[in-house]
Amino acid sequence: MAQRRQAVANDSREKELIAGHQKTTYGQWLQRAGLPVVHGYGVEDVRQLEMAHWPRLGGKWGFIHLYGMEGFTGMYVAEIPPGGALEPEHHLYEEVICILEGNGATEIWQEGGAKRIFEWGKGSLFSPPVNSWHRLLNGGREPVLLLAVTNAPLIMDIFHNTDFVLNCPYAFTDRYSGEEKYFSVGNKRYELGRQHIWETNFIPDVQSASLSERSIKGAGVQLTQFELSGNALIGHVAQWPAGRYHKAHYHGPGAILLGLQSSGYVLIWPKQAGIRPYENGNSDQVVEVKWREGSVYCPPNDWFHQHFNTGSQAARHLALRYGSRLFHLGFKVAGRIMTQGKDEEPYTSVRKGGTLIEYEDEDPEIRRRYDEELKRTGVTSAMPEIRPSPSDSH
Repeated sequence: MAQRRQAVANDSREKELIAGHQKTTYGQWLQRAGLPVVHGYGVEDVRQLEMAHWPRLGGKWGFIHLYGMEGFTGMYVAEIPPGGALEPEHHLYEEVICILEGNGATEIWQEGGAKRIFEWGKGSLFSPPVNSWHRLLNGGREPVLLLAVTNAPLIMDIFHNTDFVLNCPYAFTDRYSGEEKYFSVGNKRYELGRQHIWETNFIPDVQSASLSERSIKGAGVQLTQFELSGNALIGHVAQWPAGRYHKAHYHGPGAILLGLQSSGYVLIWPKQAGIRPYENGNSDQVVEVKWREGSVYCPPNDWFHQHFNTGSQAARHLALRYGSRLFHLGFKVAGRIMTQGKDEEPYTSVRKGGTLIEYEDEDPEIRRRYDEELKRTGVTSAMPEIRPSPSDSH
């Protein structure tokens, strides 16, 4: 009975979220465009989404609005036919593009300025600087498929004037002024707090990008944050071995994760359900989302989430989110810098005022279920032994 009531409550919440999204300037813009929009906690494979031709920009398009995006980020997939191109565009929102399939090039320019062009292939990641003109071309014999994350919902909803957002003539030359090698791979890498930062305006292949050790996030985790195109909207690439999983943590809304390699699942639950939701009798509030290559998901605001690798190879994810260390935001989205010299909340244990659950503090049911899933997939667990939690040793 309790599970049935929770299912009804979840269904009601989801309908409310969809209805709320459709009332926004961004949601109404999508409705006028007549393009497919999919909702949910995640999408199993964005490469199989329904798409439709968009006369405004050419090609085929499909939009994704996950519950955890909450008006902070938007997402779409687009297909460029062989030998074809999208129409030129510019806009006041930031946009990070990842090429899922195919090869091609991007033309980019400021109003009245010279055009630059750079090439890309499968796995390439880049961001046209805000309000710069850009045009994507398919240089191959197969369709190009790309996924993009934007902050269009935030910008459109604030100005509530799409004509201004899409047709403002202002050139942000402080971000881009036609530099010849702007979209070269950046070499500036450094440590800042507990994060490894990579300043680059182009990543040739997110699948092979080198990463730094960040075991504070989980056993064997490697993670590097990238800063690109002067954006507040940035991201990171994370990898962890077979037979292991991340530590649970929570942060603000809008962070989107794309599966690049291996397969598994993510558990998400509201922080009000506690750090041990199963033990607390709140198992009905835990949502499980399966992921694999091509999957996307987005944890809602202040919901714990925990990534599990059940495949036979190392897992790799691309995260597109806020949290730039170069251009700070005043509102909390992907964790915030804590006062008095402390580290970011997602890197700090809940026992010390952060939002990270250490292995020894997590619900025992988490490990039990993971071990059962590994038996099913035939993968040997490589998880470290759990030490007794300080709260249990009395």
